[in-house]
Amino acid sequence: MASAKLTITTRTSSAKTSILDIRGEVTGTAERILMDAYHKATEDGAQAIILNFSGLEYMNSSGIGLLVTMLIRTQRHKQRLLAYGLSDHYRQIFDLTQLDKAIGIHVSEAAALAAAG
Repeated sequence: MASAKLTITTRTSSAKTSILDIRGEVTGTAERILMDAYHKATEDGAQAIILNFSGLEYMNSSGIGLLVTMLIRTQRHKQRLLAYGLSDHYRQIFDLTQLDKAIGIHVSEAAALAAAG
């Protein structure tokens, strides 16, 4: 299996909010990295996970599938998934796939943090 060209840094914004800074490519090879970051972000009880896509270089349909998996996990745990930093191209994809209806899309980190509460 090819190695993922992805790094995710997890930041804690507050006791209830974590931010995942995504850098690189979100493809099928990124599953372990993405899910490890999710677990790290939520291990201390975060109820809102914010995905920072400003460092996203590429995402394919398998990557979208991984986001859906993460979305399902957050919903099962009564958590919220939010995002910011999407390029116009990926905003359009989120719109076409209707992910923007399930994941709160925001224009900035400050806006996402405000929405997270």
